[in-house]
Amino acid sequence: MAMQRLLQVIYPDHCLSCGAVSGSEGGLCADCWRDTAFINGLVCDTCGAPLPGDDDPDKAPTLTCDDCLRIARPWSRGRSALLYRGNGRRIVLALKGSDRADLAQSVAPWLARAAAPIYEPGMLISPVPLHWIRLFKRRYNQSALLARALANELGAPSCPDLLQRTRATPRQEGLGAQARFANMAEAIRPHPKRRHRMAARKVMLVDDVMTSGATLAACADACLASGAAEVRVLTLARTVKDA
Repeated sequence: MAMQRLLQVIYPDHCLSCGAVSGSEGGLCADCWRDTAFINGLVCDTCGAPLPGDDDPDKAPTLTCDDCLRIARPWSRGRSALLYRGNGRRIVLALKGSDRADLAQSVAPWLARAAAPIYEPGMLISPVPLHWIRLFKRRYNQSALLARALANELGAPSCPDLLQRTRATPRQEGLGAQARFANMAEAIRPHPKRRHRMAARKVMLVDDVMTSGATLAACADACLASGAAEVRVLTLARTVKDA
């Protein structure tokens, strides 16, 4: 304990967002906590978007948002840890584009908490894949880092290359929902040497952000076509229209 206290003095914990001394390992400083919109309370059981209401989420009936009533989702249930705004957006962008791969392990407890209502022991955890060209440029798949960190946090089995992206799809940013779904058409397939791992098994797909759900839908379709018993989805952040 004395050695730990000494190390804490020499190497104090810093906020994973702004870098200020935070006083909590892998946490946020007080200012960044206030600017981080964690998703709590009532949520859509299908995508994890927050819903209005003050009921206890553990006692409330299963609820579905307007988007999930309008758009057929191939997965069964979903959750997200943060709203994609303010500090949540900054954390996602840092993980994805600022060479902050270390953030994945820091946010793993947030992911595990969000996943708790939909996770079942034995589920196979797998990330949304990157095309090899983008993977080469970025040097890592942020969704794979999140999936691995979550699997370690839960003590769950994982498969980082369960799925493959067959073509270099244009970026989804700035596209409408219809264009996003068209962009992802036939872009995902199971890895031919890994597809047996999901046969008759529940799979949890992990991604950094959900907007329209087009990418997750393409991945879920590929899993179900390969014999997965059920697919559930988890993202670090969720965009919301009124957020």
